Amino acid sequence: MADTKHPWRIAVLAGGDSDEREISLQSGAAVQQALSARGHFTLHLDPSVVDVKGVDWRQFDVAFLALHGQFGEDGQVQRILEDAGIPYTGSDATASRLAFSKSAAKERFLQFGVPTPEYSLLHYTDDLSRIERITREIGYPLVIKPDCQGSSLGITIVKSPDAVSAALKHCFHFDGFAVVERAIIGTEWTVGLLDDLVLPPILIETDREFFDWQAKYEDDDTRYLFDSSFPSHVLDRIADVAKNACRALGTRGMVRVDLRVDEQLNPWLLEVNTIPGYTSHSLVPKAAARMGIEFGELCERSIESCLRKEPPHPHILPRTSVRRTANDN
Repeated sequence: MADTKHPWRIAVLAGGDSDEREISLQSGAAVQQALSARGHFTLHLDPSVVDVKGVDWRQFDVAFLALHGQFGEDGQVQRILEDAGIPYTGSDATASRLAFSKSAAKERFLQFGVPTPEYSLLHYTDDLSRIERITREIGYPLVIKPDCQGSSLGITIVKSPDAVSAALKHCFHFDGFAVVERAIIGTEWTVGLLDDLVLPPILIETDREFFDWQAKYEDDDTRYLFDSSFPSHVLDRIADVAKNACRALGTRGMVRVDLRVDEQLNPWLLEVNTIPGYTSHSLVPKAAARMGIEFGELCERSIESCLRKEPPHPHILPRTSVRRTANDN
């Protein structure tokens, strides 16, 4: 817990130019309000307005990152802050870049034995024959999603070959690379972590086809369940898979891990979000509250995490080796 006699000087970075700008602004406002209420000095910095490289970081003790999407979760702003010598919340530049690319992260999951659905990577220049081969090998239903994007933007569940073309067109609007992934039939889960502290897993129920943008941020009838009928050993396995995924990527601080549990009750890792949301709909604050950690304290704990010595992370693969597909060895 922070010593309120010596409040922190905190730069809250939120906004930016990504497709998730509005959500980032909401997250930043919530963080700023909570930390100000606990006696800290906070200043909102929007990278779309302020040149982060030109900030005099000596006036701050720490930067709190509430940026989502590109120049938030992809390691770019982290590298700038590292070069400036200012502590910042969340994972370092290397782990952030790795987690932001779904294909790169999945390669790490496979290396570390973390269960993740079979996948391949397509590029917008790929010809029809390669697209047909890849989708046939993955099998239906399958999921097509941008390699580098968040908040479920650009994702389509594809149930037949005639829907592939439209799904790829939608995906390539957000990224030049598409992850084609075997769809896991079952239930949707998310797990928040703060370093080694695993928060209670949340079962997500929505009337939509999957937990998309509208279900995340707009629908009031999306259901978040802690007291599910799932056996305790399944919940323990979900938590273990989430923790192992974070270890594989070398994350630190506050993260959110998204999974699906199949009909045989086996968890499958989808992705790790290195800067989870801080809005009224956001899941990590809900899980923390379940453990008795209110939002302001959660933000302070995130800051305390980054002010401690960095934990070591595993060796990271070169970038050239993580853009390949599982079928192109």
